[in-house]
Amino acid sequence: MELAVLNTQGAETGRTVTLRDEVFGVTPSDHAIYQDVRQILANGRQGTHKAKERGEVSGSKKKPYRQKGTGNARPGHKRSPIWRHGGRAFGPRPRDYGFKLNKKVKRLARRSALTYKAQDNQITILENLSMDAPKTKNFKSILSALKANETKVLVVLPEYSKNVYLSGRNLPKAQVVRAEDLNTYDILNADHLLICEGAVEKIEQQLS
Repeated sequence: MELAVLNTQGAETGRTVTLRDEVFGVTPSDHAIYQDVRQILANGRQGTHKAKERGEVSGSKKKPYRQKGTGNARPGHKRSPIWRHGGRAFGPRPRDYGFKLNKKVKRLARRSALTYKAQDNQITILENLSMDAPKTKNFKSILSALKANETKVLVVLPEYSKNVYLSGRNLPKAQVVRAEDLNTYDILNADHLLICEGAVEKIEQQLS
């Protein structure tokens, strides 16, 4: 697939970029996408949930009343889960939700996600983006010129740029990432991809 390179005003620069089929034109694997997104979301969970069990709540361990002759149930102590203010039975404990996923599956998932975006014409190649100072207004005007200001957009840079990152940080529908940090969830979560010209080669080297 061959795409024209646009400048920050939305006009064509006269240059073109050819997207390699082994990255942007593969047979998509929905299962690989599912597994990769599932792992990304699982790794983002803190897993700090905790409930007090019967050994952790306050209360006496003395038997409340005698075993027989009252006509009531046979209680052990007031910390029992079936009693009010008792501990919780089988409550949540801190845990790690992360799991292992093969690198080949993750690469296939990212290639599949990029292929879907290429098939839907949701990829725009932008000349290398640089800003002299962090200015959200200027960043927003660039998105407006590229007709990407009303949708969720993912801007992919070849390398980290502090001014560009700070300029797009306050926009709720914009996200700026490096080519090295590109993942399946961010690709699918965005409605449009703005890939800088220098980032295309890095993506292809990483995923081919």
